Order: sequence, then C-alpha cells, then structure tokens
Amino acid sequence: MKEADHQKTELPVTGPGVSQTNKKERLWNLNYWKVMIGNFMLYFSFYLLTPLLPIYLDKQFAADKDLIGVVLSGYVIASLVVRPFSGFLVDTFNRKKVLVLCFFFFFILFTGYIGAGTLLFFAIVRTMHGLPFGAVTVANSTAAIDVLPSSRRSEGIGFFGLSNNLAMAISPSVGIWIYDATDNFSLLFWIALATSLLGFLCVSTVKMKKRDPVPEKQPISLDRFFLTKGWLLAVNIAFFGLCWGIMSNYVAIYGLEMLNITDGTGLFFAILSMGLFAARIIGTRALAKGKIVQGAAIGVILSLAGYSIFAAVKQPWAYYTAAALIGLGNGNMYPAFLNMFINIARKDQRGTANSSILTSWDVGMGLGIVGGGFLLEYVSYSSAFWGAAFMQLIGTSLFYLFTRSFYHRHKLT
Repeated sequence: MKEADHQKTELPVTGPGVSQTNKKERLWNLNYWKVMIGNFMLYFSFYLLTPLLPIYLDKQFAADKDLIGVVLSGYVIASLVVRPFSGFLVDTFNRKKVLVLCFFFFFILFTGYIGAGTLLFFAIVRTMHGLPFGAVTVANSTAAIDVLPSSRRSEGIGFFGLSNNLAMAISPSVGIWIYDATDNFSLLFWIALATSLLGFLCVSTVKMKKRDPVPEKQPISLDRFFLTKGWLLAVNIAFFGLCWGIMSNYVAIYGLEMLNITDGTGLFFAILSMGLFAARIIGTRALAKGKIVQGAAIGVILSLAGYSIFAAVKQPWAYYTAAALIGLGNGNMYPAFLNMFINIARKDQRGTANSSILTSWDVGMGLGIVGGGFLLEYVSYSSAFWGAAFMQLIGTSLFYLFTRSFYHRHKLT
C-alpha cells in the first residue's frame, strides 16, 4: 500500500514509506548552495556572450548569417558528442573529481575568445568550449541531486534549475548593457573568464558523500550512455530546445534590424528572467506536491502563446509580451521534464538521466541555431520565428497526445 500511495505523488525515487522526519529534512544545506551558485556562474559566463556573438562575428569578421549559424552551432555539436559519455563518467567514477576537472577546462577556454584573431580560430575555440560545457552541466546537476535530501528532491530540482534559467536570462541583459555602454567585446570576454573562475572555486569546495562502488564487469550498453526508456521525453524536449535556439540566438539582431530596438534587447531578457523566476517559485511548490505533469502542461501552452505572438506581431509590445510568456512557459516546463527523466531512471542512472535531457535539448537547440541562421539569411526573419512557433506547436501536441501517458507508464515508484 505504501508503494502505491507513493507512486500517486509522482515523487522521485525515495523508497516507500517516507517518514515525517524525512519530510522535514533540510533543503538549503551548504553544499546545495555551492552547487547552485557554481551552476549560476557557469551559465552566466557562457550566456553572457550568446546574444552578442552574432553581432560580434558580423562586425569583427563580416560573416554572413548562415555562416554565423554554423560557427555558433559548433559548441552544440561538441556538447552532443560529450554528454552521453559525461553521464557514464559521473555514474561510474568519483563525481566530485569529474565535476572539478570539467569545470576547470570550461573556465580556461574563455581565454581562447580573447586571443581569437580569425574566424576559423574563433570557430575552433567555440567548438572546443562545448566539450567541457556539455560535461560540466551534467556533472553539476548530478551533484545537486546527490546533495539533496531524497524526501525533498523534486522541490530541490525545481529550485536548482532556477539558477541556470536565471543566469541564461539575466546574463544576456548584462552583456548587452555592458556592450551598449562600452562597445568593447574584449571586456565581455574577460568578465566571462572571471565569472567562470568564481564558479570553479565554488564547486571545488563542495563535499559529497561517498557512493557505493560500481560493480566490476558491469556490461556496457546503450542505456549507460542514454536513458533509452525515456526516448519519447527526449524527442519532446528536443522540439522545445529548437525553439529556444532560434529565439535566444537571434532575438538581439532581430530587434536591431527589424524593430529598430537598439537598447531594448536587455529589457527583453530581463522580462524573460522575471517570467522564469516567477514560474520557478510557483512551479516548485507544485512539484513538491507531485504535480509534475500538470506543471509541464501549463509550461508548454504558455511557451506556445509566447512564440506565436513573437512571430505574428512585429511590434515592441508583442516583443516584450512574448518574453514574459516564454519565460513563464520554460520556467514551468523544463524542471517538470527534468523530474520526469529522473523519475523513470534508477538511482544509478541519475547522471545518465541528466545527460539525456541535456543532450536532447542541445539537439533541438543546435538545429534551431543552424536552421534559424539559414532562414534569416535566405528567406526572412518572419520565416525563422514562425518556424519556432510551429515547432513549439508540434512539441505541445506531442506532449498532450503521447508523452503524458508515456511518463505515467514508465515512472518508477
């Protein structure tokens, strides 16, 4: 009976019969704070540059928009290559050591942007940066799960995701503001380097419990690199990543060239961040009550409304309204999907579950960056953003028709 009751709440793997004492376990412990702050610094440093790199490549190297898309997609391809192996590494070896090593290489590669004097060298650095970025995002999110008390894992995952969502929303605003004030890309590269160093120093002090050793001669299978039982969740999240890839990478140049918004892209990302923050605060309470599917359902609808308004109405008010809706949508949708991945995975597959959702998101985002760049260059801005809205519609339909029932059939007790 206890197992059945526990299953109805849709909480992650905690075992049947969680006691009242466990329910009062401390969520905001010191190690959880450290991995959250490190995660914020990681994403802040990386996405500080994201909306400005198309402008930088255009001004610095006179690159066409389709070539810009190819160059910027290099890190996504590299992340895709490394992430399945990252899940295997963090599930097999010492997670703290894997985390610290990957974070160090992520930090040091920012120096490559500062020294890049040609488009080819920049493309190489950007692609290489995707390797430690893909690995450290898996290692850090898995570390967060490990330092959380099991009885509060759903709630903790929701708050943890707020750190990278806020960074991805706030840092572009900060980057755009600094660039508008200084017209200096080198300064931005140095700030990104310094911020990533702070993140590295923070995670280096995290204390993690020893895990049971992995049994010897454990068979190597695809399921150790990718959570195959979550394949439909992976397909679904890829559609949403595609939409994000188009919007986040080309919104600045779109606002500048089509709406004559020279200093409003920072406000766009600020509104986006407020939407993410509000959704995370409200949505995390729902996750703590086990309302995982409901959170995802609300999120995908709000995102669909945001992308549709963005594509349909070429007015400043629609530009900013779309930011709020997309922020609210993604803030509800992504943590719910992450919980679904975790809930269908065994305890020894947490790293694989994390790498699987991130790999799937990156597949979609990479397609969005490349496809959006080609559409912008050879068709129109309208076609690129209508493409994003259409992909969001497909992803939303897939979720309501198939993914919800798929999750209920495969989740573990």
